[in-house]
Amino acid sequence: MLVGFHGYSETAEAQMDRLASIPGADRWMLVSIQGLNRFYRGRTEDVVASWMTRQDRELTMADNTAYVSAVVESVAKASDATALVFAGFSQGAAMAFRAACSSSRRVWGVVVLGGDVPPELDRDVLSRVSHVLLGRGERDEWYSSAKRAVDIARLQEAGVNLEAPLLDAGHAWTETFSRAAGVFLERLAPTSPAPPEPPRQS
Repeated sequence: MLVGFHGYSETAEAQMDRLASIPGADRWMLVSIQGLNRFYRGRTEDVVASWMTRQDRELTMADNTAYVSAVVESVAKASDATALVFAGFSQGAAMAFRAACSSSRRVWGVVVLGGDVPPELDRDVLSRVSHVLLGRGERDEWYSSAKRAVDIARLQEAGVNLEAPLLDAGHAWTETFSRAAGVFLERLAPTSPAPPEPPRQS
């Protein structure tokens, strides 16, 4: 099961499209969760969401974690999924880490792009995540090079098996990152070739 978290002012559908763009995604059960904080985008009628703001931060984190856990448990019980990976973009990257570190189920890995490791997660908590793909675009103005360096050091100190590609991009989920995510997921949960399609009857 590959569980995704969208960025600020986005929808679950946006993150689902990103997950679906990963090579080999058809072998995973894709789940995209929308943030609880819903609002209208600008002066339009488009409903988008975010994961939190500075206001009531601690309470919001607790709500989000419980909400995500309930969704994962509900889907897991209704499926035969054995591997669990969390994937986030931008603001959703922090949620992917929080979900992975608080999960009652074994987490195989975390895939994130353009977002940081939450400051409240200490070394012992981060060590619960064994494998991380941490991507950043070279021209990303939101997730700085300095912040990336701090996050790499924190994850390495926690003993995480880390891959941290630097992409020729800005603050965007690119085809290159999708390919990197596909390779990462295949290493975590290798699969046999897909069975041939049954012959079609004319």
